[in-house]
Amino acid sequence: MNNNLVKSIKKIMLVLVLLATGLASFSTSGVRADSVQFSDIPANHWAKGGIDSAVKKGIVVGYPSGQFMPNAKVSRAEFIKMIVTAIGQTVETTEGKWYEGYVNAAEQAKLYVNSDFANSELEWNAKITRKEMARIAARATGLETKEDDKWMYLAAKTGLISGLGSGKLGEKENTTRAQAVVTVERVLTVKGGGKLPIDKYAVGSAELVWHKTNIFTVMPEIMTTGDPVKDLTVADLWKEDKMKITSKDGLYSAEIDELIVIDLADKNDPNLAQIPDLATLKWKNTSDGTSDGMRILGKYMNSYLLYSKSHVNFNKDTTRYSPYSHYTVYFSGLDNSDRMAFVNGDLNSQAFVFQKKPFDLPITIIPKSGWVNKRGISVSIDVPSYAAYYSLRNEIIRIAGPNRIQ
Repeated sequence: MNNNLVKSIKKIMLVLVLLATGLASFSTSGVRADSVQFSDIPANHWAKGGIDSAVKKGIVVGYPSGQFMPNAKVSRAEFIKMIVTAIGQTVETTEGKWYEGYVNAAEQAKLYVNSDFANSELEWNAKITRKEMARIAARATGLETKEDDKWMYLAAKTGLISGLGSGKLGEKENTTRAQAVVTVERVLTVKGGGKLPIDKYAVGSAELVWHKTNIFTVMPEIMTTGDPVKDLTVADLWKEDKMKITSKDGLYSAEIDELIVIDLADKNDPNLAQIPDLATLKWKNTSDGTSDGMRILGKYMNSYLLYSKSHVNFNKDTTRYSPYSHYTVYFSGLDNSDRMAFVNGDLNSQAFVFQKKPFDLPITIIPKSGWVNKRGISVSIDVPSYAAYYSLRNEIIRIAGPNRIQ
């Protein structure tokens, strides 16, 4: 068999593979790509616009059956082909696997690096996860980070990735053809200087994955820094390693698993499901130990709740350290200018939230207005010791914050 015949057979086999995966750069229907109608993509399909646009550009096509199969899973190689084709990266023909030219182009464009996963047939044929898709999409728009758990946050904050409903990210879920095509279209929008709609719930969830809090996504008007830091955002100043504390004598240790901020004014806030029924919650307006307090539901809904999802690792001396099984962050800097108004039910600074008795929940409430910032804002955790001698504090962040919110 001569070399020309071998090359011809290889080309035919390549076309058959591309047709089978729906990734050939031409229409399988024999008509213009911009006139293809897929039987499984109705007019109201959430991804129809992205699919139609990608087909017109030759980024992807349907199957010979006339279907697009939007829920079919995409391999890493298939997604790399889509993104490389879309951004116009030069692809050189190789004698190897059908995807090798696209992988080489992706490496040159730094869309893929060997630390992501091994450059092997097994790995490239594996289905791509939403996290992996987000990483490639973020790189394609010029975003960079050395923190692997930050890629989803960067992609969501830019609008490249949306959630799957109620803030669910589905990081480990496999990517569908519809999701892949829409993401590629979003990459092109950003590279073209356009702006994308942002799914704030997805951003908040991605921030939690990144550094165990969504405080910067949910209350950005409070979590601001007066002095910009070179190459850093205010969220980059968060010290995740300070969310765990151990006493000086080694007898007590606790940590914040997540600091979850809930916007009470947003009835659709997905994190409302993580706390008790709002109708049962009060904020403490006095310093006594009674169960008296102001009911949150109704009058005080224009506020944030800070839920310290936490646990105590060990407490070997309950005579020295508080025996509570939960742990609460200390948010400082928001002061009231009228203490008596606070006692009388004016929520003009932060306060503890409880259900049956004071301190039975690791939750505080912060009003969106009415307080004064005199010293800057800090978030920290303390060893809950009964004596000052054993006290210890970890400061997670300190920023200037806004001067005053009326």
